[in-house]
Amino acid sequence: MNFGGTVRLNPLGVCLLIGACILLFIYMNSGSNDDARKELTSGTSINLKKLLLKAIDASVQGGWEVSKFKNDHNFHEQSKGKTKEGANDPVTDADFMSHCAMYQTMIQAFPNVKVISEEKPHKKCDMLPPHGLAITDIENYIILEDVDVSADDITVWIDPLDATQEFTENLHQYVTTMVCVAVKGAPVIGVIHQPFIDKTTWGWVGQGTSPNPMKNQKIKEKEIIVSRSHAGEVKNISLQAYGSDYTVTPAGGAGYKVLEVLSGNAAAYIHITAIKKWDVCAGDALLRSFDGQMTTIGGVQLNYSISSSVVNNDGIVAALQRQDWFREQLQKFFPRHK
Repeated sequence: MNFGGTVRLNPLGVCLLIGACILLFIYMNSGSNDDARKELTSGTSINLKKLLLKAIDASVQGGWEVSKFKNDHNFHEQSKGKTKEGANDPVTDADFMSHCAMYQTMIQAFPNVKVISEEKPHKKCDMLPPHGLAITDIENYIILEDVDVSADDITVWIDPLDATQEFTENLHQYVTTMVCVAVKGAPVIGVIHQPFIDKTTWGWVGQGTSPNPMKNQKIKEKEIIVSRSHAGEVKNISLQAYGSDYTVTPAGGAGYKVLEVLSGNAAAYIHITAIKKWDVCAGDALLRSFDGQMTTIGGVQLNYSISSSVVNNDGIVAALQRQDWFREQLQKFFPRHK
């Protein structure tokens, strides 16, 4: 059947087309290219400096949402249930609004990165207006080195409101918002923001930190800080482990307690009951950034990969100095952790 026209084939074009098909066939069937195809489908490289900036941004954005409730007690407190120790585990609108701000800030900038938050998506996220960039002193971070890693190796942990129990009691000094970046399970970036004093402390292991909170201050070597709302027997055990000349101070929020260690107001942070990893990941990274250490009572470093459990049941020993000693003394009361 003739449609009223002819088709003329260009010999050079035909050759190029055939050559392209052959190259495509070789590529798709070559075992040496399996890794390349996997890389294309598994994600992209992430610049850790940019991820740090966004983590700081997210923590401040969440802090803004939390601080809105400072003089508003209509935060609709609910209970998630009881902890193993019988303590109430509350959640409020401030938790949800901070989660929305922090989670959306991270995933909009890095959609290929896995983000784990203490809270889940909530209808209140629809009420959240878009924010501008929270960081105003970006020039202070430009000097940091550009480091790229695969998105598949990154897990981001978010705690939208640490110390919720204390928040409901107007003990705002304990409240923080936290972001942690783990690479292959190891915490490498930690950000702890204190919304009610508008202070952000951050650290990137091996790369840089915010100004040292110690400022040549000596560590209070006889001061131990422990949980206020999930204390269990930690106060009595700490006094037995370290001696009656030590002072054991209860405080709210894992983030706050790590900051007290970093500032020298406590020699060690001790926790002996179950704790969630979004509570300690940022503090773990911060301590490493300032040459401190956080481990389980048994001396094991926590794994923050996406496949790991969100609960650590093996206690926490955190310190800038003599962490081994604090841990070994505590192990006498927990033989299974030796």
